[in-house]
This record gives sequence, structure tokens and C-alpha cells, in this order.
Amino acid sequence: MPLDYRLPLRFVTLMSFLLTTSQAFYIPGWSIKSYKADEVIPLFVNKVFSDNTQLQYAYNELPFVCTPSGHRRGGSSLVSGHSISLNLGEVLRGDRIVISDYELQMGKDDECHFLCNQEIDRKGVRRARRLVENGYMAEWIVDNLPGATSFVTVDKSRKYYAAGFKMGYKDYSPSTGKPRYFINNHATIVLRYRRAPGKEGNEGGKVIVGFEVYTKSIGNEDRESGCPSNVRHISSGMELYMASNATRESKYPHSSYQPPEEEEDIEDGATMTIPYTYSVFFREDEKTEWANRWDLYFVNQEGSSKIHWLAILNSVIIAIFLTAVVGVILARTIRGDIKGFKDTVAEEGKLRARGRRTGTRSPRYSDKSTSNGLLEQAGDAENDADVSSDEEILDDVTGWKLLHGDVFRTPPYGGLLAPLIGSGMQLLFMVIGLLILSCLGILNPSFRGGFVSVGVGLFIFAGLFSGYFSGRVYRTFGGQDWKKNTLLTATLFPGLTFAMMFILNLFVWAQASSTALPFSTLIAIASLWLGIQVPLVYVGNYYGYSKTGAWEHPTKTNAIPRQVPIQPWYLQSWSCVMIAGMIPFAVIFVELLFVFKSLWQDKSGYYYVFGFLAVVSIILVLTVIEVTIVATYIQLCCENYNWWWQSFLVGGGSAVWVFLYCIFYYFTKLHISGFISSMLFFSYSFLACAVYGLLTGTVGFLTAYAFVRRIYGAIKAD
Repeated sequence: MPLDYRLPLRFVTLMSFLLTTSQAFYIPGWSIKSYKADEVIPLFVNKVFSDNTQLQYAYNELPFVCTPSGHRRGGSSLVSGHSISLNLGEVLRGDRIVISDYELQMGKDDECHFLCNQEIDRKGVRRARRLVENGYMAEWIVDNLPGATSFVTVDKSRKYYAAGFKMGYKDYSPSTGKPRYFINNHATIVLRYRRAPGKEGNEGGKVIVGFEVYTKSIGNEDRESGCPSNVRHISSGMELYMASNATRESKYPHSSYQPPEEEEDIEDGATMTIPYTYSVFFREDEKTEWANRWDLYFVNQEGSSKIHWLAILNSVIIAIFLTAVVGVILARTIRGDIKGFKDTVAEEGKLRARGRRTGTRSPRYSDKSTSNGLLEQAGDAENDADVSSDEEILDDVTGWKLLHGDVFRTPPYGGLLAPLIGSGMQLLFMVIGLLILSCLGILNPSFRGGFVSVGVGLFIFAGLFSGYFSGRVYRTFGGQDWKKNTLLTATLFPGLTFAMMFILNLFVWAQASSTALPFSTLIAIASLWLGIQVPLVYVGNYYGYSKTGAWEHPTKTNAIPRQVPIQPWYLQSWSCVMIAGMIPFAVIFVELLFVFKSLWQDKSGYYYVFGFLAVVSIILVLTVIEVTIVATYIQLCCENYNWWWQSFLVGGGSAVWVFLYCIFYYFTKLHISGFISSMLFFSYSFLACAVYGLLTGTVGFLTAYAFVRRIYGAIKAD
């Protein structure tokens, strides 16, 4: 079985029992909602989405679907056309949930129900054709379950769901060969239910365990009271077609280019009518437990689990190899170097002591007699021998041991590195919190928008950690203006992220997409940032800079910096970063395939294996730690003490490979069309890689700092 988010049924039942004491308190995915016979079940319409574009649209705002009537649903407080309050995560992911006019009553089948006749003009027809051509799918919601299309595996052993259903389909005319577009204007809704657990079930309550939608395109012929005479046997579909009224001779008379007819159509007030109908069927399903009703949305659990285990095995092998290398460095090489250095220092001390004793006798001999030239020459020869031995001993001290007076020299642009480390710790806290909550099942697909909402909350709260680590690193670098550092820490990464979101939002808003954030949401995000996060960063920075203070270094820094010798090619800045970054990328490569597929290629599926993701993340952190130690040790052995920035870049080096893989994935796997969608893909990918790079770079920096302090603290060079 895969490591997923699911909670034990007993725990779910216990939580449901505790929460039933308050009717107003509802946790998605935990509280069980039961329905009595003939009780109204609300159906919500959300949005339309496509795997071929990043632009989503609110279903209720499409010109070719039924306009809400505004009627109240079955004596409840729900009025069709009213929007449902959304959390921040739902708004950010483009949800626009609205109450629909579809009438569903528990246990009551309806062979055919007429919804409306929707009239659309030529512009609306063109809009519908574009959405159908781009493969857009609609998302409806019943009892917090997304409407799904049902499929069967190749071996026909089990059924699985894909969230959403097609808006229409495209084929080609057998006579002309031109493409034709059909709208799916009839939906067959199948609600699967079972007896509710506990007291509710004894009183006749039912719970929804499945929501399936099957669509058809039905033409205007042979209809009675809006419904087709025979829903199961359809003679023709509802084609999105209006005869062209354009005169091509008047346009582009001297050009070989002939645009499609619909692009030259003149708005003449002509319309076409699309009738919408639906059927409702209730089917009892005792095999599916309410707690496991989301399992059918998780495609190929068993097959993907094997791949995840192989990926973890691959990552563990790489981590074991790196652990062995680090073990050799720490246990043999460095320990031997430290022991040899201590012996050298001890021998040097003896020689200097003997030199001092010799130096006190030589003047006495020379004072007694100036004619004792032979004794003077003997004393000078002895001193020369001492100096020669001293130089030979110092020649034995090579490599990283020579840098004890420069290894803790303040790096250039330390005022920029400190805020980056603070932001990295902020992101690290957020990611750890999200993984823990996801593995415990608190964050799951039924908690719509919960992952993003909780992530934003954790990021805001982690401003304390950001300020603390930034202030302490800044103090360690000898910084004086901690308020300036506080402002930079609080605005650098969050400010750049907000600016990117705002600019992208302008492009998306111009496309009338639901992905565009409302102005009120932007104000709310800015308020969280400036009103909560910035003060928390201030408090953390003040405590880290003023109260805790700088980290103490085991050695003192020389006044004159040591000259860095010419470095080999593999230790050049970007060469080292790219080479070292390949190893962590190899650890996460397989898991990236699943994440990318869920985010970009299969939006109707859900990424659910947070247990595997947590294991791979732990192995990734260990790999980054070990790679940074090895790279830093090799750099110090080459007498290069500029390791501060290098350790940060080496730790985050795999982010470059991840972004390169995003580019490769875009051109080889995706079928995204349009400038806006491509811009959104690369912008989101860059932002995600920046977050990943900051996080792993911070881990690398802190690891290298602890490593350097440890080895130079052991030799006690002062």
C-alpha cells in the first residue's frame, strides 16, 4: 500500500462524533454529512481547466452555459448563482464555486430534466469552439467531491476516477474533411451512496461515496418539452456552427493567406440556441467506505508505489555512497590532519623554547670576550639549525590547516547573504510543516485549498525564524545596521515574489481567467505580509542580533588576507555548483516526474503520496549536507577560504538542474499553447526553483559553517 494521507476509520469516526456537537463547525474530509430520503443535495459549479493551457475560467461566467436563475433550492438557504466563500488557497488556485440550478434529491432518479435554452452569438460560439479545441474540462462539486469521469484499467480489474468531464469534442467532416466542434449539452449524473455510520444510519441517513458525470452532445432534433425523446440513442450531436457571413473578396485581396471563416465573421446579431438537459441516478454502493471514497481518484496506486520504492532505493544508494565518502573524510583524513598538526605545533613549540634558551646564552658568551669567535660561530650555527628545522616543520603544514587565519574572514556582500539565509530558514520551516501535516492527513484533497492556505500561514509565522537567523548571521559577519538587515530580510524574497505575482496577474486578468487574483485578495496578501510577517521578522531579527549575538569562531582572522592560489577547473564557482548539484538532482529526479505530472500534465489527478515525498525529502537534505561537506573540504584543501557563498551555491546547485529539467519537460512532454500559458509555466517553474534553491542553499551554508567551525576548533590554531 502507498504511503498516503489517509487516516484510520476509527480516528475519522471519533473526530466526526466530537464535531457533531456543533453544526456550524465543519472540517472538510473529516466531518460526515448525511442526507435523508428526498433531501436536497446542492450541486456547485466551479471552473473549467485544461492540460494544454494554464488559463482557467469560472464555469458560471462562460457565455454558452445556462445563466443562474436565482431560485432558492428546496427550502434551504442556498440560492442559485450565489458564490460560496473561499479560503485563500482556493482563490489562489483559481476556484470560483457557485450554487447551480441542478436539482438533486437523495434517492430520487430523474430520467431527463430540462435546464435551459441558452442563446449565444457568434462571439460565444467562437469562445466555445476554442475551449473545446483546447480540451477544457469542467469541475462540478457534490458533497465536497469533484464530479469525475469513470474509467477502467486495461486489465479491467478495477475502476478509477479522473476529476472533471469534457466540455465537448472535435471530429472531422467525412465530406469536407474540415474540423467540427460539438458541445456536450446533456449530463448524466450518477451519485453513489451507502448507509451512514452510527446513529445517522439508524435513522435512515445516507452518505455520498461517489460522484460520476457522463456527458453527451444531443442535437435539437426530436425533442419533447426540451428533453430528447430518447436520451440513450442519439442521432446527431449539438454542433457549434453558424453559417459564415464574411465576404473574403473584400479582405486580403492580394494575399495568399486566407484566415478561418469564423475569424472574419461580422457580428450581425445572429444567434444559436443550445438546449441543456441532465439525468440523475442514485446507485447504492456498499463496497466503498466513506473514509476511502477519495481512493478512486488516485490513479494506478499499486504500479506507482513500486516506482516510488525503486526511487527511494536509488536515493538511499546515493546517500550511502556519500555517507561513506564523508565518513572517510571525517574519520581518517581530517582526524589524521588534526593529529599531525597538533604534533607539528608541539614540536614547533619545543624548538622555539630551545631557541629561546640558546638565545639567552649567546650574548653572555659574546659579552665576556670578543675573541671567542669560534664559540660565536658555533652558537650561530645552532640558531641557524633551529630556524631551518622550524621552516621544515611549517612546510609540512599544508592544505586546509594553513587557512586558520583566513577561513572566517567576512565574505563579500555578507549583507545580502544573511537575508537569503533567513528566507531559506523561513521556507524550510514552511516545507517541514506542510509535509508533517500532509503525512498526518490534515492536509488532503478533500480540504480544498488547504495546502496553499496553510502554507501561506506557516510562511507568515516563520518570519520569526527568518529574522532570527538573518540577524545572527548578519552579526557574525560584523554588520552594524541591524534595522537595515531587518527591512531587507522582510522584503527581499517576499517582495520579489509579490511583484512577480502582481505582474503575472495583469496578463492573466487581461484574459478574463479565474486564475487572476481579485484586487481584494492582493490587498489581503499584502496586509498579511506587511502587517504580520514584517513585525515578526523585526522581533526575530532583534532577538538574534541583539540578545543572542554572533557565533564565536575558534580562530582569529589575520589582518592581511592570504592570497588564494589558482584553482583547478572543477573548483571554479559555476563548475563546482553544477557538478555538485547533479547528485541531489539524481536523488529527487524520479519523484519529480510524479510531481510534474500532477501539476502540469494530469490536472484531473491528485498528488497523494506525501509519505514517499517526505522520505525523499529527508534523503535529499542528507545528500545536500554530505555534498556540501565534501565540496567545502576539497575547496579548503586547495587553500581557498572563500567558502561562504560557495557553500550556499553548492547546496542550492540542484535547483539549476531542476529548472533545466522544467525546460526539457516543457518541450518534450507538454502541449501548452499560447504565450500567456507558456509565460505562466516558466514563471511558476522559476519561482518554485528559487524556493527550492533557497531552501537547499541554506541547508548547505549552515552545514558548511558547522563543519568548518568543528575542524578548526579541533586544531586550536590560536
